[in-house]
Amino acid sequence: MALAGRRIVVPETRELDLLARMLEQHGAITIRCPMVAIRDVPDAAPVVAWLYRFTTNPPDDLILMTGEGLERLVGFARRAGLGEEFLAALAGVRKITRGPKPVRRLRALGLAPDLAAEPPTTAGLISTLSRENLTGRKVAIQLYPDNPNAELLDFLRAAGASSDSVLCYVYGSEAVDRRVIHVIEEMAAGRVDLIAFTSAPQVRRMQQVAKANQLEETLRQAFLRTRIAAVGPVVARAIEEAGGRVSIAPSENFHMKPMVNEIAAAFN
Repeated sequence: MALAGRRIVVPETRELDLLARMLEQHGAITIRCPMVAIRDVPDAAPVVAWLYRFTTNPPDDLILMTGEGLERLVGFARRAGLGEEFLAALAGVRKITRGPKPVRRLRALGLAPDLAAEPPTTAGLISTLSRENLTGRKVAIQLYPDNPNAELLDFLRAAGASSDSVLCYVYGSEAVDRRVIHVIEEMAAGRVDLIAFTSAPQVRRMQQVAKANQLEETLRQAFLRTRIAAVGPVVARAIEEAGGRVSIAPSENFHMKPMVNEIAAAFN
């Protein structure tokens, strides 16, 4: 098998078991280290207020940055008694997606995207939308934690659109620091063949733990000595900003399975 005996760190949280099994089917020895937990925002009131605006006076467009965000919005809507109204409004607006995960969530609801960012980044969104006439359009935006996306908001304003953004979930650190430290030290010692990042917050969490424990140099050595895989360009950029170098990434279809296939091919 292509990955027989290869030690691979899996920092995924939500789909940890799935990604680990996919790698193990190729013979890998997985080191599971969930980095990030995801939780609803503690104050539901702004989200519910946004949902009321969305359902009573629907926008022209909705930009979906993440699949997690759409799923959380559906949950908030149902708990507020707005589930049917939200889905009805969602069906009627132009749905603009960044990446494959919101597409999958839409399809699970029986819906489809109307416009997809190419590439699936903020820059890709802006490039895609720059070819559209946005003058006078109302654009709702589902944001994600740690990124107010001022660049996108500024673009929409300059294009003559009005925006209404919502943040419906936050990141909470799940892994015990000691576990993350152990992974960093194993990587720095050359005892890990690969780490497979599937989200930018995983990278930032590793940086935070290293900084809090005076291990910045150890993390630098870890990134130098370990091959790094990224599921897509947003994750790759976070890795590069953290001082790492991505050696494995799918060229398109930024999902876990294409990433695993690229990993297997790289070690074959």
